[in-house]
Amino acid sequence: MTVTAPDDPKTLVSTGWLAAHLKDPDLRIFDASWYLPDMGRNALAEYQKAHIPRSRFFDIDDISDHRSELPHMAPPVEKFMSRMRALGVGDGHQVVVYDGAGMFSAARVWWLFRLMGKTDVAVLDGGLPKWLAEGHAVTDTPPIIRDRHMTVTRQNQMVCDVTEVARAAKLGDHSIIDARAPERFKGDAPEPREGLRAGHIPGSRSVYYKDLLHDDGTMKPPSALRTVFHDAGVDLKKPAITTCGSGVTAAILSLALERIGKTDHALYDGSWSEWGMYADLPIATGAA
Repeated sequence: MTVTAPDDPKTLVSTGWLAAHLKDPDLRIFDASWYLPDMGRNALAEYQKAHIPRSRFFDIDDISDHRSELPHMAPPVEKFMSRMRALGVGDGHQVVVYDGAGMFSAARVWWLFRLMGKTDVAVLDGGLPKWLAEGHAVTDTPPIIRDRHMTVTRQNQMVCDVTEVARAAKLGDHSIIDARAPERFKGDAPEPREGLRAGHIPGSRSVYYKDLLHDDGTMKPPSALRTVFHDAGVDLKKPAITTCGSGVTAAILSLALERIGKTDHALYDGSWSEWGMYADLPIATGAA
């Protein structure tokens, strides 16, 4: 039997919770599906074919900072506000985010809302696969959207740049946690993006994001999450920095940290797409 944690509209809600609240007037739902090229899936096409009723499509690559050469970096505040207004999402709304993989990219959008100072946002535990498995309805009809004003206060402490991460790695005063597969962390497997070195940030710890999830894509309860971090050698007394390949699955680590009550965590937005690109940044290989 899969053990799940209680619903929390600020972090994680169940499919049952969403079904019960589906018609709430101030609920806004996002399909934030995003896939790596080797997954062979088209997120927008899948959304257009079938999505949870009333959900909007959140394009992670579009709602990003196009001034950066790095993939889907967090957008400027003004761009985030304008995109959300166009999608009919604003102040006073409860947001629920899901994806088509179960738990893969939705946490990135949860983190992005938190970065922008919005706390009434949760990830749908188990995502669309669990919703479908339970027989809940889907539709191909787009929602009716009306403009809504949004006030944003960017929480700069929730994101790190390469300089801050390099300093933290050198001083050892943060727990740097890497969500990539162990083979990539060790440097035994090539990176999916060309031109990147293999390995990990010196001093970082490997916590594969899938180790935080049950087989059905739902997140493990807080007690089990703590065990995963502990077994990986993560010092939870230190402030945490989460990282991955391009800042997507790192947000699953951030969500898990929030679920266990740890609030002093930041996400390295450039992640390995940036760190692995620069020859002057140190790397480590093998196990942590």
